[in-house]
Amino acid sequence: MTTKAALTSQYILEIAAPIFNKNGYAATSLSDVTHATGLTKGAIYGNFKNKEDLAIASFVFTIKNMMKQIAHHLSKSDSPIEKLFLITDFYRNYYDYSKQLGGCPILNIGVDSNNQNTLLLQKVKQVIERIQDQLATIIEDGIEAREISSEINAMYFAKRLDTMIQGAIFMTYTMDDDFYIKDTMDLIDDMIGKELKI
Repeated sequence: MTTKAALTSQYILEIAAPIFNKNGYAATSLSDVTHATGLTKGAIYGNFKNKEDLAIASFVFTIKNMMKQIAHHLSKSDSPIEKLFLITDFYRNYYDYSKQLGGCPILNIGVDSNNQNTLLLQKVKQVIERIQDQLATIIEDGIEAREISSEINAMYFAKRLDTMIQGAIFMTYTMDDDFYIKDTMDLIDDMIGKELKI
């Protein structure tokens, strides 16, 4: 059974996560969180040590939910090569999905915490490394299943794909135009077909 404290923490994160994601660490005050949640500062501090602790927990909360969405989308196929195409399929609709989160958490918090909050930036780096590791694993599984060329350097290609995706997200948000994300996903699909697929 979930405790009252755990339910309160969950409630705070559900409300605070989009605020931190949209406004950034420095621009989000504890008053913003108390106003949005209807809770006192004492109630917030009863669940989180300080603003930094809440900001990190909010980022982790948002990322966990996002990764669940991606994992659910990838569960549509057992084929590694098809999983790569499912990743681009997920990101084609990422602009609309991430708007509900207050924007792309990796992009927003990564840029905001750079030069401002080392612990938060460390969390973003860990998430990026995890995503790239998972992409590399899919590619390695594809090599093992003889769906992907054995000449491919899995981590190199994973970093390349992730860079293209993050760059497309940046352009899409900056220009408020999902052409960038959709066109880049088409380019990645083309790369998968021409460079990876046996």
